[in-house]
Amino acid sequence: MFRLDNKTAIITGGGSGIGKAIALTFANQGAAVHIIELDEVNGKSVAEEIKNAGGSVTLHVCNVTNQQEVLAVFEKTGAINMLVNSAGIAHVGKADTTVEEDFDRVMNVNVKGVYNCIYAAIPQLKKSGGGSIINIASVAALVGLPDRFAYSTAKGAVVSMTLSVAKDYISENIRCNSISPARIHTPFVDGFIERNYPGREKEMFDRLSKTQPIGRMGTPDEVAALALYLCSDEASFITGCDYPIDGGFVKLNN
Repeated sequence: MFRLDNKTAIITGGGSGIGKAIALTFANQGAAVHIIELDEVNGKSVAEEIKNAGGSVTLHVCNVTNQQEVLAVFEKTGAINMLVNSAGIAHVGKADTTVEEDFDRVMNVNVKGVYNCIYAAIPQLKKSGGGSIINIASVAALVGLPDRFAYSTAKGAVVSMTLSVAKDYISENIRCNSISPARIHTPFVDGFIERNYPGREKEMFDRLSKTQPIGRMGTPDEVAALALYLCSDEASFITGCDYPIDGGFVKLNN
C-alpha cells in the first residue's frame, strides 16, 4: 500500500522541514521527486540524501513567487502525478503591527507561490490523466491565533484555493486537498526560540509543546505520512478536504 512507483512528484520547499520530510518519504515510496527550493544549499543536501538512498531526484532552484521561473521548471518536468505546495514563510504580528512590506512578502510566498505552482501544474497533471495536489495550510486558517495576522490570512486563502481547485477539476481526475498542521518541530521552530528567547530555550520549547493537548509538537515525518496517503491511490475517493494534524489543537484546546 501507499507505493508511488512510476509516478512523478513536485514538492516545493523540499529543502527543509515538512517539505524535506515529504520529499524523502515520496522518494522512499518509489516516486521520481522534483524539489523546488530557493535555498540551493539545503536543496542539494536533501537531493544528495535521496540519491544516496537509491531514490530518483532532481533539484530546481526556483523562487515560487516568480511565475516565469515556476513555469520554466514545470515545462522541464513535463507530465506529473503529484504537486505538494510546502514552500512558505511565517510572520509574527497583529493587524496594526504588520507593516505593508511584511504583509506583501507573506502573501507573495504563501498565496501567490501556491497559485503559481497550481497554475503551472494543472496542464502537466492533465497530461498524466489526473493526479493529486496537496497544499500545506495551517491550524492558523481554522482558529484564531495571537500575533499571526498575515500568516493566518494567507493560510486561510490556501484552504479556500484548495476547495476551488478541487471543485473545478474534479471531472478531470485532479484531486486537491490541504493539510493543516499545528506546531511541528522543525529547524525553524528551534531558530525562532533561540532568536526570541535566548537562555530560555528549553522552557519555551516545553511551553510551546504543551499548547497541543497531546503534549508535544508533531514531527515532519508525521505530516509526510499524511501527505503520502492523500497522494496515493488508496485516497482516490478523497478531494476538497482539509486535514488538521494538530495533536487535538483545533477541537480539544478549550
